[in-house]
Amino acid sequence: MKTISGVLFFLLVCCTPVAWAQRRPAIGQSLDHWVSTAEREIVPAADAMPEEKYSFAPTTGEFTGVRTFAEQVKHLSAANYQLAARVLGQQPLHGERDETAPDSVKSKAEIMEYLKGSFAELHRAAAAINEKNMREPITVPSGSRRMTRLEFVVDAVAHSYDHYGQMVEYLRMSGIVPPASRK
Repeated sequence: MKTISGVLFFLLVCCTPVAWAQRRPAIGQSLDHWVSTAEREIVPAADAMPEEKYSFAPTTGEFTGVRTFAEQVKHLSAANYQLAARVLGQQPLHGERDETAPDSVKSKAEIMEYLKGSFAELHRAAAAINEKNMREPITVPSGSRRMTRLEFVVDAVAHSYDHYGQMVEYLRMSGIVPPASRK
């Protein structure tokens, strides 16, 4: 009997819509969690590649013409900056266009700083999203379609993981075990 009454008490007190809403994290916090999760995987992977191998790109088989490791990281970062800017209603910080980083970002140190900055912008973007504005449509610069703030942050995280997978392959092809696989 105590078990049943305890369960009923839990359901009535903790699972009512009001109680659930009070415990549920804000949408911005939930999005920021996924930005942080991606960041914790991607930044160490980018740092694991030695600077002398940042120019590595597979050349045999179906890899002809693919981006170098440095280009993968810069592309991922540029997309983060662009998508965050759309959420924030601003222009990308470095004038990024077409998911391309500025030519001035060249060394590993510069690329790492650029990557970390892109995640800082995604954190700002996630924090700016709330229940009221998350579904507001924003026209993409080409004007061809509209997306919501929520979709832009989800797109940034998904895109980041796409390139993270490529970075992991490049690390392994270079004889480096990715940091996430060392645990």
